[in-house]
Amino acid sequence: MSISALLSMGRCCCRCCCPRGLWMLSAPCCDDRRMCVCPGPRRIGIPVRSSSLPLFSDAMPAPTQLFFPLIRHCELSRIYGTACYCHHRHLCCSPPYIPQSRLRYTPHPAYATFYRPKESWWQYTQGRRYASTPQKFYLTPPQVNSILKANEYSFKVPEFDGKNVSSVLGFDSNQLPANAPIEDRRSAATCLQTRGMLLGVFDGHAGCACSQAVSERLFYYIAVSLLPHETLLEIENAVESGRALLPILQWHKHPNDYFSKEASKLYFNSLRTYWQELIDLNTGESTEIDVKEALVNAFKRLDNDISLEAQVGDPNSFLNYLVLRVAFSGATACVAHVDGVDLHVANTGDSRAMLGVQEEDGSWSAVTLSNDHNAQNEREVERLKLEHPKNEAKSVVKQDRLLGLLMPFRAFGDVKFKWSIDLQKRVIESGPDQLNDNEYTKFIPPNYYTPPYLTAEPEVTYHRLRPQDKFLVLATDGLWETMHRQDVVRIVGEYLTGMHHQQPIAVGGYKVTLGQMHGLLTERRAKMSSVFEDQNAATHLIRHAVGNNEFGAVDHERLSKMLSLPEELARMYRDDITIIVVQFNSHVVGAYQNQE
Repeated sequence: MSISALLSMGRCCCRCCCPRGLWMLSAPCCDDRRMCVCPGPRRIGIPVRSSSLPLFSDAMPAPTQLFFPLIRHCELSRIYGTACYCHHRHLCCSPPYIPQSRLRYTPHPAYATFYRPKESWWQYTQGRRYASTPQKFYLTPPQVNSILKANEYSFKVPEFDGKNVSSVLGFDSNQLPANAPIEDRRSAATCLQTRGMLLGVFDGHAGCACSQAVSERLFYYIAVSLLPHETLLEIENAVESGRALLPILQWHKHPNDYFSKEASKLYFNSLRTYWQELIDLNTGESTEIDVKEALVNAFKRLDNDISLEAQVGDPNSFLNYLVLRVAFSGATACVAHVDGVDLHVANTGDSRAMLGVQEEDGSWSAVTLSNDHNAQNEREVERLKLEHPKNEAKSVVKQDRLLGLLMPFRAFGDVKFKWSIDLQKRVIESGPDQLNDNEYTKFIPPNYYTPPYLTAEPEVTYHRLRPQDKFLVLATDGLWETMHRQDVVRIVGEYLTGMHHQQPIAVGGYKVTLGQMHGLLTERRAKMSSVFEDQNAATHLIRHAVGNNEFGAVDHERLSKMLSLPEELARMYRDDITIIVVQFNSHVVGAYQNQE
């Protein structure tokens, strides 16, 4: 029996405490609404007997390694059997259910059995009910830091790189997985043949194959799109004559950020075909390159190559299966190109770019530089409806998903929403057995009449940097689901400047006792200590995203519990989180303005 089956979840029936019908370990059926447990999408809790709302101080997630002996000795039911303890003497009784709202891709009902555990924790625990004191397993602060800092990376940019003075001081990045393996990717590189830096986050779904491929390849397509005609000719001549190529990008990578060596030749051949076409299209006249157009062309061309490679296949069975996995999975992308004071953000999907601006009074404000491409964006919904016949107006977006299945309305890959039905069947039938036996790839979305329904074309936003623009946050939706944009900017701004250390404690005009003031000072000291233990702004932001309590302060106990969740359960409470924080050089930005 899998852990996911043991820890499957149920719906809370108390609309008073839970107006949105949030999810929990087991649902209360008693009439005492005060004791209804509704931990919400990010919490697990065991209430204590009280006349007030239930507390969550006794929640008890445990590290994965501690679950296996419990399963072997059939003790898990004794511990989690009291996870929903009612004020009355009986245990709550409602069959578990995994909400489809937790899934980025929702399976069609006909194939729902492929996504449900064969056995349920409910069936398992019916024969064993015990009233025992729940055990607690908490991570120590060093263990928490070890988990949070495992994927952090920092890079400081030289002020002068030999060509121009950089407006970027440096960047911090980090990732915290919820899926196993993590489906997010990140990339950062300096353009060597042109100017500027490229930074991006990529959120995969239906696997990590597409996000991995896009994180490796997209920056090369962008860099080639930005190259002048003469440089493209020089690179092509070097390939023809067998000479060493001019380096195009200088990558800034964490050791865990790997490149697929097996597909490097295939990827290079597709990229070469692209620059050959750019050479043929360019008459040789010196024209200024439009960055926005280059970004759009690079996104669309890479997505087209991903689709074409899957259709053509490869004699190598491993590569053949790889290109098909890339095409049938999907990925969103949010990429920033910074060149002096010129900032372009190209976004496809629901990751976001947020600019941190410091006002004259020292406060922080957030400026959004991207739009989510999902059902919450009315313009996106209208765009989709206009691209398809009127008789599909009710089916193209259903239950806030594309064709009732996919959350983002723009993405790389996802050929199930782009290819015709005949092409899908032909590729699957001629593909490897692993693909032909996969029910997901064989499944055709409902109301699939006029493909393509999905595009990878990005929406590009331009912003001219000002001295008050201090940093840029690029992050996948795992961050924005847990934190408001204003909180994100404030936390990063205070971390980078330390200004919150100097602010007096505000009590809002209320009378405060000495004990309450002591508590506020203790909380501020704890917040200061958390700043000093993080040397990476992205790590500091993840710490808040996962461990913040209702007062906006990091609660170590809550942070420990969330990081202790086993892999099979963590995805029910949060998504993968990937963050890049880019810090700008205000002096350089101001100098650019003065020159003009």
